[in-house]
Amino acid sequence: MTLTRRSLLAVYALLVMVPLLVVLFGTFKSTKEIFASPFAPPAQPTFEHYARLFAEGGIGQAFGNSVTVTGLSVSLTLTLAALVSFAITRLPGWRGYVLYGLFSLGMAVPAQANMIPQYVMFHSMGLTDTLLGLVIVQTAVTLPVAVFILAGFMMTLPRTLFEAASLDGAGQWMQFRRIALPLSAPSLAATAIFLFVMHWNELLYPLLFIQDDSLQTLPLRLLGFKGEYSTDYPLLFSGVVIASMPMVVAYVALQRYFVAGMTAGATKG
Repeated sequence: MTLTRRSLLAVYALLVMVPLLVVLFGTFKSTKEIFASPFAPPAQPTFEHYARLFAEGGIGQAFGNSVTVTGLSVSLTLTLAALVSFAITRLPGWRGYVLYGLFSLGMAVPAQANMIPQYVMFHSMGLTDTLLGLVIVQTAVTLPVAVFILAGFMMTLPRTLFEAASLDGAGQWMQFRRIALPLSAPSLAATAIFLFVMHWNELLYPLLFIQDDSLQTLPLRLLGFKGEYSTDYPLLFSGVVIASMPMVVAYVALQRYFVAGMTAGATKG
Protein backbone atom coordinates (compact mmCIF):
# COMPACT_ATOMS: atom_id res chain seq x y z
CA MET A 1 0.00 0.00 0.00
CA THR A 2 2.82 2.41 0.90
CA LEU A 3 4.65 1.64 -2.35
CA THR A 4 1.49 2.21 -4.38
CA ARG A 5 0.84 5.53 -2.65
CA ARG A 6 4.40 6.70 -3.26
CA SER A 7 4.22 5.64 -6.90
CA LEU A 8 1.01 7.61 -7.40
CA LEU A 9 2.53 10.64 -5.69
CA ALA A 10 5.62 10.36 -7.91
CA VAL A 11 3.47 10.25 -11.05
CA TYR A 12 1.46 13.24 -9.82
CA ALA A 13 4.66 15.16 -9.06
CA LEU A 14 5.90 14.51 -12.60
CA LEU A 15 2.60 15.70 -14.08
CA VAL A 16 2.97 18.94 -12.14
CA MET A 17 6.71 19.49 -12.51
CA VAL A 18 7.11 18.81 -16.24
CA PRO A 19 4.84 21.67 -17.43
CA LEU A 20 6.44 24.00 -14.88
CA LEU A 21 9.92 23.15 -16.14
CA VAL A 22 8.84 23.62 -19.77
CA VAL A 23 7.61 27.12 -18.92
CA LEU A 24 10.66 27.98 -16.82
CA PHE A 25 13.14 26.68 -19.41
CA GLY A 26 11.16 28.43 -22.13
CA THR A 27 11.83 31.84 -20.61
CA PHE A 28 15.53 31.40 -21.44
CA LYS A 29 15.07 30.01 -24.97
CA SER A 30 14.17 31.33 -28.39
CA THR A 31 10.85 30.37 -29.99
CA LYS A 32 12.67 28.04 -32.37
CA GLU A 33 14.44 26.26 -29.52
CA ILE A 34 11.20 25.87 -27.56
CA PHE A 35 9.61 23.93 -30.41
CA ALA A 36 12.79 21.99 -31.18
CA SER A 37 13.45 20.80 -27.60
CA PRO A 38 10.69 21.88 -25.19
CA PHE A 39 11.78 19.61 -22.32
CA ALA A 40 15.54 20.19 -22.50
CA PRO A 41 17.35 22.91 -20.54
CA PRO A 42 18.30 25.97 -22.61
CA ALA A 43 21.49 25.51 -24.62
CA GLN A 44 22.39 29.21 -24.41
CA PRO A 45 20.33 30.84 -21.64
CA THR A 46 19.31 34.45 -22.23
CA PHE A 47 17.52 37.02 -20.09
CA GLU A 48 16.49 38.99 -23.16
CA HIS A 49 12.81 38.12 -22.79
CA TYR A 50 12.60 39.42 -19.23
CA ALA A 51 14.23 42.67 -20.34
CA ARG A 52 11.76 42.97 -23.23
CA LEU A 53 8.84 42.48 -20.84
CA PHE A 54 9.70 45.61 -18.90
CA ALA A 55 11.08 47.62 -21.83
CA GLU A 56 8.38 46.88 -24.43
CA GLY A 57 5.69 44.74 -22.83
CA GLY A 58 4.57 47.27 -20.21
CA ILE A 59 4.66 44.52 -17.62
CA GLY A 60 5.84 46.86 -14.85
CA GLN A 61 2.76 49.08 -15.05
CA ALA A 62 0.44 46.08 -15.31
CA PHE A 63 2.17 44.50 -12.31
CA GLY A 64 1.61 47.68 -10.29
CA ASN A 65 -2.07 47.78 -11.28
CA SER A 66 -2.50 44.16 -10.20
CA VAL A 67 -0.78 44.84 -6.87
CA THR A 68 -3.10 47.82 -6.27
CA VAL A 69 -6.31 46.02 -7.22
CA THR A 70 -5.42 42.78 -5.45
CA GLY A 71 -4.14 44.44 -2.28
CA LEU A 72 -7.22 46.66 -1.89
CA SER A 73 -9.65 43.90 -2.86
CA VAL A 74 -8.20 41.34 -0.45
CA SER A 75 -8.00 43.86 2.41
CA LEU A 76 -11.56 45.10 1.87
CA THR A 77 -12.99 41.61 1.41
CA LEU A 78 -11.27 40.25 4.53
CA THR A 79 -12.39 43.21 6.64
CA LEU A 80 -16.02 42.98 5.57
CA ALA A 81 -16.06 39.18 5.76
CA ALA A 82 -14.61 39.17 9.29
CA LEU A 83 -17.20 41.68 10.49
CA VAL A 84 -20.10 39.84 8.83
CA SER A 85 -18.88 36.45 10.07
CA PHE A 86 -18.64 37.71 13.65
CA ALA A 87 -22.15 39.17 13.38
CA ILE A 88 -23.46 35.82 12.08
CA THR A 89 -22.02 33.95 15.06
CA ARG A 90 -23.29 36.50 17.59
CA LEU A 91 -26.85 36.89 16.29
CA PRO A 92 -29.19 34.89 18.53
CA GLY A 93 -31.45 32.10 17.33
CA TRP A 94 -32.30 31.60 13.69
CA ARG A 95 -31.27 35.05 12.47
CA GLY A 96 -27.58 34.17 12.25
CA TYR A 97 -28.31 31.07 10.19
CA VAL A 98 -30.56 33.05 7.83
CA LEU A 99 -27.84 35.65 7.27
CA TYR A 100 -25.28 32.89 6.74
CA GLY A 101 -27.61 31.22 4.24
CA LEU A 102 -28.11 34.48 2.30
CA PHE A 103 -24.37 34.94 1.87
CA SER A 104 -23.97 31.27 0.95
CA LEU A 105 -26.56 31.76 -1.80
CA GLY A 106 -24.20 34.33 -3.29
CA MET A 107 -21.95 31.45 -4.34
CA ALA A 108 -24.80 29.65 -6.12
CA VAL A 109 -25.08 32.25 -8.90
CA PRO A 110 -22.17 32.19 -11.39
CA ALA A 111 -20.38 35.53 -11.64
CA GLN A 112 -20.68 35.40 -15.43
CA ALA A 113 -24.48 35.55 -15.15
CA ASN A 114 -24.26 38.96 -13.46
CA MET A 115 -21.59 40.57 -15.61
CA ILE A 116 -23.86 42.43 -18.03
CA PRO A 117 -26.07 44.00 -15.30
CA GLN A 118 -22.94 44.80 -13.31
CA TYR A 119 -21.32 46.49 -16.30
CA VAL A 120 -24.44 48.57 -16.99
CA MET A 121 -24.67 49.62 -13.34
CA PHE A 122 -20.97 50.46 -13.00
CA HIS A 123 -20.93 52.27 -16.34
CA SER A 124 -23.83 54.47 -15.23
CA MET A 125 -21.84 55.38 -12.09
CA GLY A 126 -18.68 56.13 -14.06
CA LEU A 127 -16.76 53.25 -12.48
CA THR A 128 -15.86 51.37 -15.64
CA ASP A 129 -12.31 51.81 -16.90
CA THR A 130 -11.14 52.56 -13.35
CA LEU A 131 -9.19 50.52 -10.83
CA LEU A 132 -11.71 51.53 -8.14
CA GLY A 133 -14.48 49.86 -10.13
CA LEU A 134 -12.45 46.65 -10.33
CA VAL A 135 -11.82 46.70 -6.58
CA ILE A 136 -15.51 47.15 -5.79
CA VAL A 137 -16.84 44.49 -8.16
CA GLN A 138 -14.20 41.90 -7.26
CA THR A 139 -14.83 42.50 -3.56
CA ALA A 140 -18.56 42.03 -4.03
CA VAL A 141 -18.07 38.82 -6.02
CA THR A 142 -15.67 37.15 -3.57
CA LEU A 143 -17.29 38.35 -0.33
CA PRO A 144 -19.74 35.37 -0.10
CA VAL A 145 -16.84 32.90 -0.39
CA ALA A 146 -14.86 34.67 2.33
CA VAL A 147 -17.90 34.83 4.63
CA PHE A 148 -18.60 31.14 4.04
CA ILE A 149 -15.06 30.20 5.11
CA LEU A 150 -14.66 32.60 8.04
CA ALA A 151 -18.15 32.16 9.49
CA GLY A 152 -17.75 28.39 9.35
CA PHE A 153 -14.59 28.72 11.48
CA MET A 154 -15.95 31.32 13.91
CA MET A 155 -18.94 29.09 14.62
CA THR A 156 -16.50 26.61 16.18
CA LEU A 157 -15.21 29.14 18.72
CA PRO A 158 -16.53 28.43 22.24
CA ARG A 159 -19.40 30.77 23.09
CA THR A 160 -18.30 30.68 26.73
CA LEU A 161 -15.32 32.87 25.81
CA PHE A 162 -17.59 35.65 24.59
CA GLU A 163 -19.99 35.22 27.52
CA ALA A 164 -17.10 35.53 29.97
CA ALA A 165 -15.80 38.61 28.15
CA SER A 166 -19.29 40.12 28.23
CA LEU A 167 -19.51 39.58 31.98
CA ASP A 168 -16.17 41.38 32.32
CA GLY A 169 -17.65 44.39 30.56
CA ALA A 170 -16.28 43.85 27.05
CA GLY A 171 -18.57 45.10 24.31
CA GLN A 172 -19.10 43.48 20.93
CA TRP A 173 -16.31 45.50 19.29
CA MET A 174 -13.86 44.56 22.03
CA GLN A 175 -14.85 40.89 21.76
CA PHE A 176 -14.30 41.05 18.02
CA ARG A 177 -10.84 42.64 18.30
CA ARG A 178 -9.51 40.81 21.37
CA ILE A 179 -11.07 37.34 20.99
CA ALA A 180 -12.52 36.59 17.55
CA LEU A 181 -9.72 38.04 15.40
CA PRO A 182 -6.73 36.51 17.28
CA LEU A 183 -8.35 33.07 17.45
CA SER A 184 -9.31 33.29 13.76
CA ALA A 185 -5.79 34.18 12.58
CA PRO A 186 -5.16 30.80 10.86
CA SER A 187 -8.50 30.94 9.08
CA LEU A 188 -7.92 34.58 8.10
CA ALA A 189 -4.52 33.68 6.63
CA ALA A 190 -5.96 30.75 4.68
CA THR A 191 -8.78 32.95 3.37
CA ALA A 192 -6.30 35.70 2.48
CA ILE A 193 -4.25 33.31 0.33
CA PHE A 194 -7.39 31.98 -1.32
CA LEU A 195 -8.62 35.52 -2.07
CA PHE A 196 -5.17 36.61 -3.24
CA VAL A 197 -5.06 33.86 -5.86
CA MET A 198 -8.60 34.67 -7.03
CA HIS A 199 -8.02 38.41 -7.33
CA TRP A 200 -4.49 38.16 -8.74
CA ASN A 201 -5.57 35.78 -11.52
CA GLU A 202 -8.86 37.52 -12.30
CA LEU A 203 -9.23 38.09 -16.05
CA LEU A 204 -12.92 38.34 -16.93
CA TYR A 205 -13.71 41.54 -15.01
CA PRO A 206 -10.62 43.45 -16.19
CA LEU A 207 -11.40 42.26 -19.73
CA LEU A 208 -14.96 43.59 -19.41
CA PHE A 209 -14.33 46.77 -17.42
CA ILE A 210 -10.93 48.03 -18.61
CA GLN A 211 -10.37 49.66 -22.00
CA ASP A 212 -7.40 51.92 -21.18
CA ASP A 213 -4.07 50.12 -21.75
CA SER A 214 -2.49 51.99 -18.83
CA LEU A 215 -5.03 50.40 -16.44
CA GLN A 216 -4.59 46.81 -17.57
CA THR A 217 -3.87 44.24 -14.90
CA LEU A 218 -1.24 41.53 -15.30
CA PRO A 219 -3.51 38.72 -16.63
CA LEU A 220 -5.04 41.11 -19.15
CA ARG A 221 -1.61 42.29 -20.31
CA LEU A 222 -0.39 38.69 -20.67
CA LEU A 223 -3.41 37.96 -22.84
CA GLY A 224 -2.06 40.51 -25.30
CA PHE A 225 1.05 38.42 -25.89
CA LYS A 226 -1.08 35.75 -27.56
CA GLY A 227 -1.96 36.70 -31.12
CA GLU A 228 -4.60 35.27 -33.44
CA TYR A 229 -2.07 33.62 -35.74
CA SER A 230 1.15 33.61 -33.72
CA THR A 231 2.24 33.72 -30.09
CA ASP A 232 5.51 34.98 -28.62
CA TYR A 233 5.96 32.00 -26.29
CA PRO A 234 9.25 33.10 -24.66
CA LEU A 235 7.71 36.46 -23.78
CA LEU A 236 4.47 34.83 -22.61
CA PHE A 237 6.32 32.26 -20.49
CA SER A 238 8.45 35.00 -18.91
CA GLY A 239 5.30 36.95 -18.05
CA VAL A 240 3.71 33.86 -16.52
CA VAL A 241 6.77 33.29 -14.31
CA ILE A 242 6.71 36.90 -13.11
CA ALA A 243 2.95 36.73 -12.49
CA SER A 244 3.35 33.52 -10.48
CA MET A 245 6.09 34.76 -8.16
CA PRO A 246 3.86 36.81 -5.78
CA MET A 247 1.56 33.82 -5.26
CA VAL A 248 4.51 31.57 -4.47
CA VAL A 249 5.96 34.10 -2.03
CA ALA A 250 2.57 34.61 -0.34
CA TYR A 251 2.03 30.88 0.09
CA VAL A 252 5.53 30.25 1.44
CA ALA A 253 5.23 33.16 3.87
CA LEU A 254 1.80 32.08 5.15
CA GLN A 255 2.12 28.32 4.69
CA ARG A 256 2.04 27.56 8.41
CA TYR A 257 -1.16 29.56 8.88
CA PHE A 258 -2.65 28.19 5.68
CA VAL A 259 -2.29 24.56 6.81
CA ALA A 260 -3.58 25.45 10.29
CA GLY A 261 -6.54 27.26 8.77
CA MET A 262 -7.45 24.35 6.54
CA THR A 263 -7.41 21.90 9.45
CA ALA A 264 -8.83 24.18 12.14
CA GLY A 265 -12.04 22.89 13.63
CA ALA A 266 -11.50 19.36 12.35
CA THR A 267 -11.10 18.01 15.86
CA LYS A 268 -13.58 20.27 17.61
CA GLY A 269 -16.69 18.77 19.01
